[in-house]
Amino acid sequence: MPIYNKLVRDRIPEIIESTGKQFSTRILSNEEYIKELKKKSFEELEEYVNTSNNEDAIEELADLLEIIHAIAEYHGSSFEKVEEVRKRKAEKRGGFKEKIFLIEVEDE
Repeated sequence: MPIYNKLVRDRIPEIIESTGKQFSTRILSNEEYIKELKKKSFEELEEYVNTSNNEDAIEELADLLEIIHAIAEYHGSSFEKVEEVRKRKAEKRGGFKEKIFLIEVEDE
């Protein structure tokens, strides 16, 4: 039986159960949960980085957003609050639409 030892979406046990396969799970402590969410964010980002077409990229971005929702909730906030902060930062410092690549800045 393959061992995964990773955070999975809430309905994965139900989906596995519907196949008739045996499996085991456990509920993480809060400390384990945030650690695993952080690991999962890197996993999903790597999957996005390795995509080669728009359709796969959107699928992986959706997974990243799900992780961001969960992390925001863990920190006592919401995705809407994260989006509010993102907008405020974009107004102050801009976004990334202009594709500007900084090469160097003169030392003082």
